[in-house]
Amino acid sequence: MNIIIAILIFSLIIVIHELGHFLLAKKNGIFVTEFSVGMGSRIITMVKTEKGYHPRFFLSQHDFDTTPEWKDTTKYSWKLLPIGGSCIMMGEDELVEDNRAFSKKGVWARISVVIAGPFFNFLLAFLLAMFITGVVGYDPAAITSVAKGSPAANAGIKQGDVITRFNGNNIDIGRDVLTYLQFNPYTEKEVNLTYERDGVKNKVTLMPVMVKTYMLGFAYTPDGTAATVTSISEDMPLAKAGVQNGDVITSINGTKIKDGTGLSQYFQENPLTDQQLSMTISRKGEELSVKVTPVLTSENYSIGLAVNSARVKTNVFGVIKYSAVEVKYWIKTTVQSLGQIIRGKVSRNDIAGPVGIVGFIGDTYQASKSEGTLSVFLSLSYISILLSANLGVMNLLPIPALDGGRLVFLILELFRGKPVDQAKEGLVHMIGLVALMILMVFVMFNDISRFFN
Repeated sequence: MNIIIAILIFSLIIVIHELGHFLLAKKNGIFVTEFSVGMGSRIITMVKTEKGYHPRFFLSQHDFDTTPEWKDTTKYSWKLLPIGGSCIMMGEDELVEDNRAFSKKGVWARISVVIAGPFFNFLLAFLLAMFITGVVGYDPAAITSVAKGSPAANAGIKQGDVITRFNGNNIDIGRDVLTYLQFNPYTEKEVNLTYERDGVKNKVTLMPVMVKTYMLGFAYTPDGTAATVTSISEDMPLAKAGVQNGDVITSINGTKIKDGTGLSQYFQENPLTDQQLSMTISRKGEELSVKVTPVLTSENYSIGLAVNSARVKTNVFGVIKYSAVEVKYWIKTTVQSLGQIIRGKVSRNDIAGPVGIVGFIGDTYQASKSEGTLSVFLSLSYISILLSANLGVMNLLPIPALDGGRLVFLILELFRGKPVDQAKEGLVHMIGLVALMILMVFVMFNDISRFFN
């Protein structure tokens, strides 16, 4: 089931990409030889005859090329391997003396055809984002907590303030801040922050301080239900004290804990240190007292605030606005991730290819199906936004054989006033294609190795 869902998602994204090329090619009078989904041998090919469209199964390349009545007909194929797709246009890679050929059209017509593929990927991401935003809303960049005595607290920042700029970067949603800090962790350098309170924007400069992080080694749900321990980490303080999954924390150091929200608030107001805690827990109606000492897990710079990651509903105009913001976020994140790869800050184990993505899709499906059909659609739509925006960005990179590589030659043609020699351009794209195939083999091998390990 996981593989089927992954194939459907991949196919949707690729079909939309190729549909962009196809529609703009048709609009500009370019003859499309074949529109296909997948790679390898043809399984089903729809061919138009005088009596309408008829399917052909396992059509050979010889029949494809030599059947006279198909000469001026676009063929629609579903191929064996469910990865990739194509929109093959006349005169795209060779010189053809036909006014319908890609190479015979004006440079701006060709640019529009090339850009249409990535643009349609961004359009698909936007439509899916509208579905998600319309159902569950967006994540405002609101500050959810401020640690006592922290740089943020000393600067007058309060819970509920909304961050609008962070170190010169525009902030639209909470994930903008979280992702920025993922790529640019706090250091001893100052942080310039703009936040909004009651419609008024305020600018502050904060100096991060070194903060020691202590943990007890457990998880809980910070909501209005009981502060139930949902998981315990081995060799951590609570596990060593005998606390078990299902225990309910009712008090810490004499402070009563009403629910998960109250427990979260307690830790925000009383950050863990190396000081011992007295905790009362309830287990099957019996109250038990334990004493635990948090352990140091990390030392990092911090300004002492936490940013929202939960979503809130919005109106119709907000849905449109934040759907566009969602697409912008994933485009920007993809570009930043590529920058991390180029600078060598990402290991091979952090890079996922088709096999790794199938696993990710499967895990997401399994995790969300117990919550109902809507949850499954939301989760899979979210993944589709990520993949569609990613494909759009990757195809715009100036790499031979990709849309971005073709754009480079078309832009050169604009400046030169004449096209680059088609044979030379074809050679560059062929070399690029070989390099991409080698890279694909490496990524798939890496995926498979990680799977077995």
